[in-house]
Amino acid sequence: MKLYGLRIFVNDIGKAKEFYAETLGLPLSWDMPELGAFGAKLDNAELIIEQAHNEEDREYIGRFLGASLQVDDIVDTYERLSEKGVAFSSPPEKQVWGGVLAHFHDPFGNVLTLLGEPR
Repeated sequence: MKLYGLRIFVNDIGKAKEFYAETLGLPLSWDMPELGAFGAKLDNAELIIEQAHNEEDREYIGRFLGASLQVDDIVDTYERLSEKGVAFSSPPEKQVWGGVLAHFHDPFGNVLTLLGEPR
């Protein structure tokens, strides 16, 4: 078994594409505007962003995903994304297990995490 992808529900697919593709700089691997969805391939998994089409899907917007995006230089990435208006809950912090994390929100309230190594 392996991870195929992680689905994130949003209420504005255009705004989501601007955030994930332009602000975060994730390369889109596919785009289906007629379905209100797009994907970004990250190593061996797919980040799938979907327009919430019904009440059940809308309940998933803005929940903590536990999704971590690994970066080479977390401080540089944090500073660059902060300058672009990304809302972080705190600056990068070293964790007791050795890694460094910084949580941020997409425009819909979904929480994601930057993961990096300490300097």
